[in-house]
Amino acid sequence: MINWSDLPSLSALRAFCAFVQTGSVADAGRALNVSHAAISQQLRGLEAHLGTPLFNRSNRALELTPEGEDLAKALQDGFARIASGVEALTNSEAQRPLNVGCTPTFASAWLMPRLAGFQAEHPGIDMMLSPTPVLTDPSPGGIDVAIRYGTGGWRGLDSEPLMLAPVVVVGAPSLFRGRTPETPQDLIQYPWLEELGTNETTSWLAAQGLERHQVLSRTAVPGNLIIDGARNGQGVAVTTRIAVAEDIEAGRLIAVFEDRRDAGYHIVTKPGVQRPPLKAFLRWLKREAAKT
Repeated sequence: MINWSDLPSLSALRAFCAFVQTGSVADAGRALNVSHAAISQQLRGLEAHLGTPLFNRSNRALELTPEGEDLAKALQDGFARIASGVEALTNSEAQRPLNVGCTPTFASAWLMPRLAGFQAEHPGIDMMLSPTPVLTDPSPGGIDVAIRYGTGGWRGLDSEPLMLAPVVVVGAPSLFRGRTPETPQDLIQYPWLEELGTNETTSWLAAQGLERHQVLSRTAVPGNLIIDGARNGQGVAVTTRIAVAEDIEAGRLIAVFEDRRDAGYHIVTKPGVQRPPLKAFLRWLKREAAKT
C-alpha cells in the first residue's frame, strides 16, 4: 500500500520531470506555464523533502546526480503509464484503429479466417493487422496487442497464454513420394522453406544436432506463403501445428516431427489501462482460442 504522506507534492515531481525532459529550468517553466523561479523553488523543495541532492550545482548548468538519474527513470516510467491510462479513456483514443501485431503465418492461417466473426460482433471497431516476424512491443499509440509464440515472460510487458501450439516439421506427400523421413537427418536431402526474417530452419536443425549439415536448398518467402509452398510440394517447413492442423487432417501435409510441446501463443500487452476496443478484442480472441 502507498504511504501518501511520504510522497513529495505532485507539482514538485512534475517540475522535476519537466526539467529532465527539457534540460533547463527556463524551458521547464514554459512547458508547465509557470515561471523559472517557481521551477527552481519546486526543485529545491523536492531535494529537501527527499533529504538527498538531486543536482550537481558545481557547474553553471544543473546536472543530475546518480540519485537524480534514478528518480528521473522512475518518474518517467510512472508518468508514461499515467499518460497511457488517460489516453486510453479519451474518446479520440477509443476511436483509433485497433492495431494487432502477429507473425504473417499466424495472421493468414489462424486469425484472418476467424476475424469476420469479430467484425460482425463489433462493427464499430476499425482494425489494423501488423504482421511481421520481428518482435514488436505494444506501445501507446502503436500496437495494442501482440500475439507472440514462446513460453511467455517478456520483460516489461503483460502476457498470458492463449493456446498451446507445438512446433511441427511438415511436407507434402508429393515431396516425400511415399518415403516419409524417419530421422531428422533424413530431412537434409530435401529443400526447405523458411519465413523471411527468421532462422527457424537453422534453429530446428541445431536443436537436432545437425547445425553443420547442409540441406539441399533453402528458400526464404513471406510467412503467409510458406504453407502454400509446402502444400505444393516445394519444400519442408517448420511451423506450428495450429497453422497446419486442417492440412494435416486432410492429408495435404504430413507432420514428420513435433517439438516444443510446452510452447504456444501468448497475448502480450503493455501494462496499464486497456481501452474498450482492446478489451472487446481480447474477450473474443480468448473465446475463439478455447474452440481450437
